[in-house]
Amino acid sequence: MAAAPARAPGWLRVAPALFLLLWSGGFSFAKMGIAYTGPLTFLALRYAFVLAVLVPLFVVLRPPLPKRRAEWGHLVVVGAVIQGLYFICSYLAFEQKVAAGVVALIVSLQPILVALLAPHFAHESVSARRWAGLGLGLLGAAIVIVARSDVHATPILGVLSAGAALIFITVGTLYEKRFGTSQHPVTSNLVLYSVGFALTLPLAVGVEGFQVQWSIPLAVALSYLVLCNSLVAITLLLAMIRAGEASRVSALFFLVPPTAALIAWGLLGETLPAFAWAGMALAAVGVLIASRAPGGIKKV
Repeated sequence: MAAAPARAPGWLRVAPALFLLLWSGGFSFAKMGIAYTGPLTFLALRYAFVLAVLVPLFVVLRPPLPKRRAEWGHLVVVGAVIQGLYFICSYLAFEQKVAAGVVALIVSLQPILVALLAPHFAHESVSARRWAGLGLGLLGAAIVIVARSDVHATPILGVLSAGAALIFITVGTLYEKRFGTSQHPVTSNLVLYSVGFALTLPLAVGVEGFQVQWSIPLAVALSYLVLCNSLVAITLLLAMIRAGEASRVSALFFLVPPTAALIAWGLLGETLPAFAWAGMALAAVGVLIASRAPGGIKKV
């Protein structure tokens, strides 16, 4: 008699909703913080404070380290691509006055790229039903953003920066799915953010002079991004990627634009037109279809 399949851990059931909330809030808090310093300086500060939390935890907990050189190398690559290149490009898009919702919309194209590249990189194929879910999610996200943003007024350089961020988060997701191995979260995050800090600090000093206008809103933004976005959300994302399929996890990003718009409405007072709520519902239906399509992803 075949052994019963192992049940997924309980925390994995709430991980998608928690990740979605924490990740989406990052757009509003990043917009809040960049008003008081340059984007590269703000990112370097964010990573410095993350390391200030992780280093004492590492000393106290003494978590296991990667056993092979290749595992170290994979962590460094993921840190460079996601913590370095992805966030640098995203924050540069904010500096170019691209609306947070427009950046969220562009990045929400990630599931389409993941689905296109997964058969070649992560050995996954995507069913027609899941493609339909992904398409509905994209359409719903687009409705939300178009309803609340003047897309035609968006600077082209900012759009290109956001497009580069899209490419880097897609590459990082697929690389983690293909080569990532299970590591203690303190160990993996310490390596990832050390790499991100090593990349952003020289740029912040050389390009922006590391000038900071300290204020309460800046402190609040840094606190949220350090604790909720950098530590909890990223840990959840990487854990979900390892526990499931790359395309299924990436479908969550279709709900980021409407969720980010809702948070910005409550936190920053940005209006959310009535028509955008229909897009929210459509995006939610698309994600539900893409995430629950039976047999939607098969190993190839």
